Amino acid sequence: MEGPRINPFLSRLARGPLLGDGAMGTQLHLHGIPFERCFDELNLTEPRIVEEIHREYIRAGAELIETNTFGANRIKLARHGLEAKVRDINLRAVKLAREAREVSGEPVFLAGSVGPIGQTLQPVGRITLAEAQATFREQIEGLLEGGADLLVLETFTNLPELLAAVQAARAACDLPLVAQMTFAEDGLTLSGEEPSQVVTALEAAGVDVIGVNCGVGPQVALQVLETMRPLTRLPLSGQPNAGLPARVEGRFFYFASPDYFADYAARAAALGVAYIGGCCGTTPAHIAAMRAALSPKTMAQLARPVRPEPAIPLDLAPTEELPPTPFGQRLQERRFVISVEIDPPRGLNPAKCIAGAELVKDAGADAVNIGDSPMARVRMSALALALMIRQQVGMDPIIHFTSRDKNLMALQAELIGAHAMGVRNVIALTGDPPRIGDYPSATGVWDVDSIGLIKILSRLNEGYDWLGTSIGKPAAFTIACAVNPSAEDLETELDRFRQKIEAGAHVAMSQPLYDRKTLERFFQRTGPLPIPFLLGVLPLQSSRHAEFMHNEVPGIVVPQALRDRMRKAGESGIQEGLAQSRELLEETRDLVQGVYLMPSFGRYEMVAQLVRWLRETVKAPTG
Repeated sequence: MEGPRINPFLSRLARGPLLGDGAMGTQLHLHGIPFERCFDELNLTEPRIVEEIHREYIRAGAELIETNTFGANRIKLARHGLEAKVRDINLRAVKLAREAREVSGEPVFLAGSVGPIGQTLQPVGRITLAEAQATFREQIEGLLEGGADLLVLETFTNLPELLAAVQAARAACDLPLVAQMTFAEDGLTLSGEEPSQVVTALEAAGVDVIGVNCGVGPQVALQVLETMRPLTRLPLSGQPNAGLPARVEGRFFYFASPDYFADYAARAAALGVAYIGGCCGTTPAHIAAMRAALSPKTMAQLARPVRPEPAIPLDLAPTEELPPTPFGQRLQERRFVISVEIDPPRGLNPAKCIAGAELVKDAGADAVNIGDSPMARVRMSALALALMIRQQVGMDPIIHFTSRDKNLMALQAELIGAHAMGVRNVIALTGDPPRIGDYPSATGVWDVDSIGLIKILSRLNEGYDWLGTSIGKPAAFTIACAVNPSAEDLETELDRFRQKIEAGAHVAMSQPLYDRKTLERFFQRTGPLPIPFLLGVLPLQSSRHAEFMHNEVPGIVVPQALRDRMRKAGESGIQEGLAQSRELLEETRDLVQGVYLMPSFGRYEMVAQLVRWLRETVKAPTG
């Protein structure tokens, strides 16, 4: 069953003007990179600089950042002998932007930047239309593999070349597509097209946003946008240069001030421009000024109300027995349960995680799973984020709790503290080894493994710590365990699963699965389970994503038939992945008591669609 197109970027544009970032090249030069360098290669050779520039723009208030890939196509890279690194450069660029987003914690969009190929098309030049499309397609596929949220085709001066890029993008994916041309002082493109011709051609080509970028500055951009506005119902975008550059002592300077751009932003917003940003010469200072100018017009629309705290009582009355958590209560009542995974931010700001929790709660999810520095990469404490989501969103959290980082004393101390603060759903995990993460020299503790951790939780539920010392009264943890029905060594996995149940686990949550047969074989081996089982579902994004999950992620098996379907889906990979997930949920509904949804690349809107479908189609009650 085909669902509606997922379009969080376009939905956001419909709520008011969105602020993009500014120039990447200008900032790279300010960081000491000479103009002679290949800026795109810096994704591989100077990643810290690129990531820091992204963070500077996010701190300035940008809601969208563009990847450092404007010239990362085969033809332009060949000038530097880098034509064999198209995929690596584009893939790495999106990852750097995603790292910046995660560190900032802000729910910014990641736009894959695609510029002209740098050579003229036939009949004037030597590049054929087919060659141009293949060049664009190769670059776009690298951006897709990295997980870009949308594509921005920008600084095109020739309409046929832009249309070739649009056709390549539409053949590769169904992500939102922003198409921007550059106009000269006379209001025409350098190849002589009028704004009306550009609008007509781009609408027919199927783009989502039509716009203007680069050029001579805000005045020309506004004039062109004023001409375009009555000609189309599509959203418009405007990212002008900071005026014309001047050469001073061998260096280029742009003189349009941040205040001037603040005025431009206000005028563009009044005109109805949906996506506003800057191009060459604009800096984080320009973006900050634009943010200030836009805030009075947009903050009222964008502000999220603080939700009341859920009815999960704090453990402040030592003599009173606590009721189960809402998650535990649903399990006890054998109702269908939906949980969604949210990874904590890598930095100090939890805004994106909070927004994700709000989205999935509004869709009908019962709980959120919060990771404990997965893949041994440093992230915000799962307990801290759980408390914020509980207080600000009013949602029941399930914290992932590993035995990797704490000794027996610290494990029990943190669990007792979590219980006192009302965080009482815990999935007990051993944890990924530090050697695979950010700190390979760090030492794992592992006084106990996941089975031992379940025993500790069970002892606390009896009212005692590990050594038998009373903690005053029984705790009321809901204890979850992980299981992998597609494990390569299934005998060992089954043995450990039995031990986890015997140790006191209340519910099992599986690794991602992709077919019913694997689940049936697993249940044939286990026999009827004494505890509820939640099926792990991770929607695939593309053929490359499917191959990565199957070949590079331990314990994950994606059947060949599904990989073939993803390959045939081509540009509709996201929708195909969602369709596969819906099919799996329909096929396994009679075998499981719930689902544990895992978004890829932080795309909560995808799993929110699955949650809504489950609630509406499967008629799974929320209680």
